[in-house]
Amino acid sequence: MPETITIAVDALGGDFGPSVVLPGVEAALAEQPDICVLLCGPEDVVVPFAQCHERCEAVPCTQEIEMGEHPANAVRRKKDSSIVVGCRLVKEGKAQGFFSAGSTGACLAAGTLVAGRIKGVSRPALGTVLPSPVKPVVMCDVGANADCKPEYLLQFAKMATIYTRQILGVENPSVGLLNIGSEETKGSQFAQETHRLLAEQLPNFKGNCEGCDVLTGEFDIVVTDGFTGNVCLKTIEGTAKMLFGELKGVFKRNALTGLAALAVKGGLSQLKQSVSADTYGGAPLLGVKGACLVGHGSSNETAIKNGVLMAAKIVRTGVSELIAESIGSEAKKPAE
Repeated sequence: MPETITIAVDALGGDFGPSVVLPGVEAALAEQPDICVLLCGPEDVVVPFAQCHERCEAVPCTQEIEMGEHPANAVRRKKDSSIVVGCRLVKEGKAQGFFSAGSTGACLAAGTLVAGRIKGVSRPALGTVLPSPVKPVVMCDVGANADCKPEYLLQFAKMATIYTRQILGVENPSVGLLNIGSEETKGSQFAQETHRLLAEQLPNFKGNCEGCDVLTGEFDIVVTDGFTGNVCLKTIEGTAKMLFGELKGVFKRNALTGLAALAVKGGLSQLKQSVSADTYGGAPLLGVKGACLVGHGSSNETAIKNGVLMAAKIVRTGVSELIAESIGSEAKKPAE
């Protein structure tokens, strides 16, 4: 493990671009002195910032991948874009991790095609810490793989187990399979086959997880295909946003509700922070070489800072190396 951890950062990432990325990077550098940043983006953006920050190096790029572009095509065509260049720095060993709040699809494509898959990994998967007020819950996959096989979900569970152990400190995290019922005979043929495979080969598998139990803390990890996981994640995020918006409206209704708001202000702030996606900064793409973290498009300065720090923590705790050791050793078994 290098004494200094270098993270490549996409300066153009997210809805607000450099206006939040630069302050976020500055805050991350100030918080952890063992981090260096390779800032990828337009020369007029990254060079002046790097000149004012000792542990930041500018990596000028001449192209940008827009949100609406076809991810794989854009990655192949725009080789000097900030996302592609950032992942290439990881591949070349000049950075140990990459963070972007830009196009999720482009980050997935660049992470897989440029940084490269870990040997033995069938499909890299996005794992994220769900905004739960009970305890951190990791869901995997949340968008990288819409169409899956049961074997993919077995690998997702194994990779998420390593991530949860190293990042959240849960020694033996329990795994649940997202399904429409708790019984092993529930769900589609795909769900039933996946349940059988997980039960046979995953020691920490605890059975099916219904949608109502995702945030209860019964499971440390919830594994599913990327289509279902993405719908579930965005439903949770949208519901939380709507509820807090409604509460704000209620508290502003009159003087009496305004006084009530003052009485519960501290508790509501803690609750809002516990369900905020900004806390962990983004979702790691598990199964690729190095640390690749994808931030939310609406990331603010805090989310950018936490995303850079989380990418560094993934490097520091050796998540990718442990996945390579685990999945790679299993890939060799049939030949032995």
